[in-house]
This record gives sequence, structure tokens and C-alpha cells, in this order.
Amino acid sequence: MRMAALIYAGGRGTRLGGAIKANIEVGGQRLLERVRAALTPHASPLLVAHGAIDPAALGLLPDEIAVPDFDPPEGGPLAGLAGALLWCAAQPEPPGLLLTAAVDTPYLPDDYAPRMRDALEIGGAAAAVAASAGQTYPTNALFRVTAIVDLPRRMHDGTAPKSLHRLLSDLDAPRVDWPDRGRGDPFANVNGPADLAALEARSRSV
Repeated sequence: MRMAALIYAGGRGTRLGGAIKANIEVGGQRLLERVRAALTPHASPLLVAHGAIDPAALGLLPDEIAVPDFDPPEGGPLAGLAGALLWCAAQPEPPGLLLTAAVDTPYLPDDYAPRMRDALEIGGAAAAVAASAGQTYPTNALFRVTAIVDLPRRMHDGTAPKSLHRLLSDLDAPRVDWPDRGRGDPFANVNGPADLAALEARSRSV
């Protein structure tokens, strides 16, 4: 079954001086490029949900597809997911699986995509969600497209879950747990200056 990937890249770093998160560098490499590198060996095409950000500001590569939020926009990653589903529905042969990741998680594990896919296909679940050290990361998940294809309609009707966390809970998504393997949380993200400093320091120790 073909698997596409979606990067949620619409976040503006309000606690980082309003910087576009996708363009922030960790270890000399943009966050968008780091996440792309973890996904592209395993999934194609690569969709980029840009929210209210002009996609031209993200420096997308020719094979990266800019996906607008669902209209009318609800905001946040749920709207990005709904926008990606509209793109999928418009394709002659839509992907069967959609792997998602937050653009500000620069240390996605090398086995992120394979393990998520195995968890979904072996267990037959509608979705799976990544977890580490007791915390789940709803933006880092894998969905069967057929299980959520009606999300845009439900958002339009006002009957959709209000968050990715709620959506995954409704789908009974199993957790796929990763240990830190001595290198820190594999899904650590950039929310503020302290997070950025810690992840930058981490880049010098790996």
C-alpha cells in the first residue's frame, strides 16, 4: 500500500521572535530539511501543510507539494490534515496511508516510518501514534486514508473532533513507543528558546 507523508509546517515561532519554524536551523540544517530527510526514503509524495505561511517562504523543493489548510480554516494541524486529505481525494490513485510529522521535531528516529507502518499493518488499526517516555505525539502519526477521508466534511459540518489527540483517540490508535536510546526524546520539539538551545546542543553531541 502506497504511503504519502505530510509535514505540518504552518507554525510561527511566536516565542522565537516570530520566526517561521520550518526555516529555523538546528545543527546547520533547516528543520524542514531534517524532517524531510527522515521521511522521504519511505514515503512519497511529500506534502507540506503551510497554514497561513506563504509557501514561497519555505523554500520547498520541486517534489514537495504545498497543501493549504482546509477551507474554511479551523487552524492548527487538524486543518492541515484535512487539507492533505482533500489533496489525496483529488488524485487518480490516492495513497492508502498518510504518515505525518511536525516540522519542529528534528531528531525523528531512523526507524520512524518503518515502525509506524508495521504497527498499522500488523495490527490492522485505522491509525497509530508515536510515543516516548510516556508522552504521545499526535502530530507524529500514521493514518489509513480511508479511515479519515471524511474529516473535511465533518469539519465543515461541525461534527469533527477538535484536535488530533481526540481524532486518534476516536480511532483507537495504538501507541508506538520509542526509548530515548541515550540520545534524548526522539520527538523533542522546538517551542521556545530553551528548546532550541537544547536541540542545538544535542546536534553537537550526536
